Amino acid sequence: MLPPPHGPRARAAAEAPGGPGWGCPAAACAPCRSGSAGCEVRRALMEPPQRQEQSGALKRKLQTPHGNPPVKRKCKLSTNTFRKGATEAGRREEGSSSQKPVPKKQLNNKQNESQKNKPFIKTSSLFKNNPDIPEIHRKEVQQLQENVFTTDSFSQLDLHPHLISTINTVLNICSMTSVQKQTIPVLLQGRDALVRSQTGSGKTLAYGIPLVQSLQGMESKIQRSDGPYALVLVPTRELALQSFDTIQKLLKPFTWIVPGVLMGGEKRKSEKARLRKGINILISTPGRLVDHIRSTQCIHFRRTQWLIIDEADRILDLGFEKDVAVILNALNAERETRQNVLLSATLTEGVTRLADISLNDPVSISIADEIQKVPEPAAQTDRKTSSSSNCMEQENFAVPETLQQYVMVVPSKLRLVTLAAFILQKCKFEKRHKMIIFFSSCEQVEFYHELLANVLSGGPESEQPGHSPLSSVSLHFLRLHGDMEQEERTEVFQEFLKSKTGILLCTDVAARGLDLPQVTWIVQYNAPASPAEYIHRIGRTARIGCRGSSLLVLAPSEAGYVSLLASHKINVSELKMEKVLATLMKDDRFRVHRPGSRKSCGKNPQEVRERATVLQTKFENLVHSSEGTVRWAKKALQSFLCAYTTYPKELKHIFHIKSLHLGHVAKSFGLRDAPQNLTALPTAASKKKTKAKPKRSELLKKTHSKRRLAELLCSEYSSGMDTAGAKVKKKKKKQRKAGNQQIPT
Repeated sequence: MLPPPHGPRARAAAEAPGGPGWGCPAAACAPCRSGSAGCEVRRALMEPPQRQEQSGALKRKLQTPHGNPPVKRKCKLSTNTFRKGATEAGRREEGSSSQKPVPKKQLNNKQNESQKNKPFIKTSSLFKNNPDIPEIHRKEVQQLQENVFTTDSFSQLDLHPHLISTINTVLNICSMTSVQKQTIPVLLQGRDALVRSQTGSGKTLAYGIPLVQSLQGMESKIQRSDGPYALVLVPTRELALQSFDTIQKLLKPFTWIVPGVLMGGEKRKSEKARLRKGINILISTPGRLVDHIRSTQCIHFRRTQWLIIDEADRILDLGFEKDVAVILNALNAERETRQNVLLSATLTEGVTRLADISLNDPVSISIADEIQKVPEPAAQTDRKTSSSSNCMEQENFAVPETLQQYVMVVPSKLRLVTLAAFILQKCKFEKRHKMIIFFSSCEQVEFYHELLANVLSGGPESEQPGHSPLSSVSLHFLRLHGDMEQEERTEVFQEFLKSKTGILLCTDVAARGLDLPQVTWIVQYNAPASPAEYIHRIGRTARIGCRGSSLLVLAPSEAGYVSLLASHKINVSELKMEKVLATLMKDDRFRVHRPGSRKSCGKNPQEVRERATVLQTKFENLVHSSEGTVRWAKKALQSFLCAYTTYPKELKHIFHIKSLHLGHVAKSFGLRDAPQNLTALPTAASKKKTKAKPKRSELLKKTHSKRRLAELLCSEYSSGMDTAGAKVKKKKKKQRKAGNQQIPT
């Protein structure tokens, strides 16, 4: 028997495919080295596939004496074996043999194995199949500007010295604003007034100072038991609290004048007790005041000399026109002569109509530079306004000069990660800002509050040593909407009011009249339903001469909204989405961890996309962590779609439900796929199906007392938080109720 070949070259030549020892388990036995066909193993490998199958038993028999059968079986490779597909372990072992040509498919398998060692980052789900971002074409328009401050001091007015001292020391105000300079002398003369001025210009003091001056100077000293001498109507509970706080400060030297506030959510019993003791300046939301007019005997307006309606347009937008009519009738029934004041940042047809029925020969005060600064009778202005049926479309709005406005066009799939990156940029990596983010529904506020707070508010990585102090800054998220309990709403409002930083997620409940100091950014995640609402939202920043910024987030199909704003002389600058997403490069929580990779300092677009995908994955993992969170996300998505269908007819060419891609929109709610069982547009038929339940017969059998209780409960919570169509829905319910009774069974 010949000795085995010595040296690596000899062994490699023997084991080469087709060589003397190719496929031989003994690494070239004696018959193989002699070149004869005596090696049965080699002869079996050279046979056709059919013969190989027949001689399978012989192969297994010959493998047994050579030891380690599994490994030797993997080494018996042929073209037929590759065609059937070998295991990955066998391919690795075959590739490790020296001086052996590797098939092309085996090279691909090696590349796949090397890719497995790298982290797999899928970027196609976010950054592919998105609509093109259109270029924003906008005309440069000259915005209306108001001179907010004047050089005149309050000492130039005929005011009580104690009142002037309180304004200077308690409120820390030395000079008047333009609206105060024009409004206070008119109201001190006892005239009715229709006041229109930009948000954050000091309208509360414009009526509060002459009101306190008038009441403290009455000949017969006011007694608490006299009841209301002044009635102030405001649309929301938060504005009621804020106005009450301002009036209370003005009354500090005049302790015999008692202010009070009535609003939904509070205990009606305690409010009745305060009304019995007496309230001289009554601040209330319309719904709760109507409730007390109908159910509280001790309330009266025999001595009421002032009626002030603040944010009049918002009161009408919320559907309180009938409630205001009830209040006016109650006032006129007990006292016909009084001084009336209407205040608003926008002049709508409803405000004009309300001025016609409530004001007597009023003075119209408007502060925009292009409008005459000399007060003129409001009737002339009303005729000019009512002469055009499209007065809302033609109205121009005054914007604070210190306010910078931006717009950002973002595809639907990228809205969530872009919002998160913007929050990180402004509230974590730049100067610590105070931010308000507006949404279109209460469900969205609740959902995004939990989602953003869990993912963005720090984490275990930020607590590790080696991280910069800036990266360990925790974000503080708050929420405010109309479905919250009043006690919690008040607590959140006061907390955000006093804090220096924080992010408040809210609905339009915080869009009117609220003076929230140090707010530097307003983000409108869902576009407002009108330019007037846009003005009120951005008015929460850049107040009384302070600086502020606003951001409007639009989808590519909504880019036409910029032209609409320009038609109302509102200029916005474009902010690029890519610039905002690049902020994720500063946060190592979203870095792709590759073995041996260094920390990236640049702004590689591919790495930015990878980090955005990591952030999106964190959101999706949190949403899909339980069935409850998935249902919550679907509910928030449905509320967004329902709100999207409520845009007015004039804006349907910009905001139309058919222009939305449901799967892309679902991505912005952390859902991986478009929900299949989601009804985007609830039809009348679907509503009837949901209401056609056996319980309907029980509802029809309600007694009169139960109906009265339902009315009281409805009035309890209709104090400025209802939607505009709440009462219309009531009418439709009654009509359907009557129709179902007439249908024969």
